Amino acid sequence: MAKYIIDAQGKKLGRVASEAAHLLRGKGSAGFTPNELPETMVEIINAAKLSVTVKKDEGTEYTRYTGYPGGFKTQTRKEFTKKRGHVELLRRTILGMLPKNRLRPRIIRHLTVKN
Repeated sequence: MAKYIIDAQGKKLGRVASEAAHLLRGKGSAGFTPNELPETMVEIINAAKLSVTVKKDEGTEYTRYTGYPGGFKTQTRKEFTKKRGHVELLRRTILGMLPKNRLRPRIIRHLTVKN
């Protein structure tokens, strides 16, 4: 099983997330098959030291729906990181970059994010 470590210090959120999604998917290996679970582990360190601009911090919105009438909630990225932290922000960004299929929940288990 291949293990990759990505240092997120000073890097942009999207760049780190796309690199991690690429490695988690197994696209860098010679034996890549899209219908099999790859044997790669990705660990991201220094997640709290990501480079984030103020404009995107206030402009980007994250939405969720509670399932009840009037339960559509929105948060800015600043509010989201204050409440849930950089670890959950990075995990959710990578999850959005993975294919929406049955392998997705199994692939995301191979990701660990540390502050």
